[in-house]
Amino acid sequence: MHQNRVWYGAKSMQIQTVFKAGNSNVVAIPKDLSKELGFKSGQKVVVEKTDSEDLLVRKVSKTKSVKLSPDLEFKRWWKEFLKENAEILDELAIR
Repeated sequence: MHQNRVWYGAKSMQIQTVFKAGNSNVVAIPKDLSKELGFKSGQKVVVEKTDSEDLLVRKVSKTKSVKLSPDLEFKRWWKEFLKENAEILDELAIR
């Protein structure tokens, strides 16, 4: 696997290569970062795309069910609402 280390501020960041595993694209978490963050092999994680097109990976809480952040959940609901009700909203805007 190809990786380059980049320094940003005081934090280290590695450039990883996306590779194919079955039908999925996979990005490996470097061993030192995985150890530092406490990720273990086989552990469940939540993967979210942020509004700024970043990928957020976080541990699944054992005490709570997996939920999106309130802001992200609301934005997704709002987009769907506007999409489903576009015709009605356009008509109301004309009146």
